[in-house]
Amino acid sequence: MVGEKKFTVYSLFKYIFIAFFAVIIIYPLLHILAVSLSTNNAILSGRVKFFPIGFNPAAYKVIWFTSNLGRAYLNTLKYVTLYTIVSMFVTTCGAYALSKGLRMWGFKFFTNMILFTMFFSGGMIPTYLTMKAYGLLNTTAVIALMGCCSAYNVIVMRTFFQNLPNDLEDAGKIDGLNDFGVLYYVMLPLSAPIMSTIALFYAVAQWNAFMTPYIYLTEPVKWPVQILLRQLLLQGTVLSNEASNMSAESMVLNQSLINATIVVAILPMLVIYPFLQNFFVKGMMVGSLKE
Repeated sequence: MVGEKKFTVYSLFKYIFIAFFAVIIIYPLLHILAVSLSTNNAILSGRVKFFPIGFNPAAYKVIWFTSNLGRAYLNTLKYVTLYTIVSMFVTTCGAYALSKGLRMWGFKFFTNMILFTMFFSGGMIPTYLTMKAYGLLNTTAVIALMGCCSAYNVIVMRTFFQNLPNDLEDAGKIDGLNDFGVLYYVMLPLSAPIMSTIALFYAVAQWNAFMTPYIYLTEPVKWPVQILLRQLLLQGTVLSNEASNMSAESMVLNQSLINATIVVAILPMLVIYPFLQNFFVKGMMVGSLKE
């Protein structure tokens, strides 16, 4: 009975602790959404908390019709897709090769080189000069190639491949497959959890990327959503000439515009993440432990 009582108290404390942090995380999101959809009077009076007061989607209209949001979204989707594909190809090939251990020529050298990049880098200026020398400035290629291989993700995926039975590889070799064939036909079909997890890491990182496109993209037509977000935040109170047909009551306040832009920027990731959550948790658990 004593043990059962302690378990009950612990469970109660655990749920209270989790609920507290859930409120801390959820409240800002609800407040941002509420402000972006509330009327100007409610925003100025500070009455908006959890739920919108009134309904005023004028900020979203301004963002959509005056900020080239559609083009920025298409650019972001293009960058995320290309970056994720390139990153997954490089990471998967590197991780599978490293998972072979001492069977790989130069295993220790390449492993140490990958680990070295986790602590040291060439720096912003040498990297910029390198991209300029290769003629990659203001191109889609520079977005797809910059940081396309994370040392941490390579180590996690390598551990996952090491936990797969060696008999599977031997069976593939008996059937006449080479290393690429074993990887494509045998290993990848068994690697859905870790592949989904690493792909989500890369996709979210590129979706939120700011510095790389800010430094290397000079034409506004190539800007992703995050750069557009910055431009809107710098504009202050906005009622553009293109939105001048709005009534006075629907004028967009700076605070409402900022919150609406934040919602537009984070909404896709919030929608996608729940569908990949199971893969995310399972992939991290399997890829981070070595049996």
